[in-house]
Amino acid sequence: MTKLSVNINKIATLRNSRGGDVPNVVEFAKDVQRFGAEGVTIHPRPDERHIRYQDARDLKSVVYTEYNIEGNPVESFLKLVLEVKPTQVTLVPDAEDAITSNAGWDTIKHKDFLVDVIKEFQNNGIRTSIFVDPVLEQIEGAKATGTDRIELYTEAFAHQYGLGNEGAIKPYIESAELANNLGLGINAGHDLSLDNTAFFKQNIPGLLEVSIGHALIAESLYLGVENVIQMYLRKLK
Repeated sequence: MTKLSVNINKIATLRNSRGGDVPNVVEFAKDVQRFGAEGVTIHPRPDERHIRYQDARDLKSVVYTEYNIEGNPVESFLKLVLEVKPTQVTLVPDAEDAITSNAGWDTIKHKDFLVDVIKEFQNNGIRTSIFVDPVLEQIEGAKATGTDRIELYTEAFAHQYGLGNEGAIKPYIESAELANNLGLGINAGHDLSLDNTAFFKQNIPGLLEVSIGHALIAESLYLGVENVIQMYLRKLK
């Protein structure tokens, strides 16, 4: 079964909107695991507008499933990840002012940089994944960096699927088949939801993990967090 990692950034956004510590991100992380989530994902940014670097440290002692920290490997992020030592680090090339992640790595152009960063994390026992678009040349480039896994950037699929275009899955299938042949693990994330996750899972061979945050939290406003997590787990079987 594909693992569900819950991205809890939106909980931190809600907390920060009022100050104080409600809702508490550490307690929420405990709860999503208790409800069945098989991982917790955070994506701290340098301006700490949602998840703060201290949150990353505080979560270390309570995430007993898989702990995934995403982000652009700027110096402060590198230091944080090496300090916390999560299960997995997912490298994302987002600009500091980006509202959300909006592109995968150019794994060919940035090969040398990625090789050095990935080697540093792996030497410290941290599994690595890099955020990529479903482009075959970029999958091959990812293999050359030495990464353990890739995370397929699924926004394009989600948008087209919502318009009724199931053919949008094709480049993701081709990318997954190539990744499997190259020995790369496959994760996926961005705009996956209760509406499209099952279809994506059914068509992607070797899908190990999905990271879902925005949609899951929004759906939980109506359906409840525990219920929504169980709904996702059923769709990922």
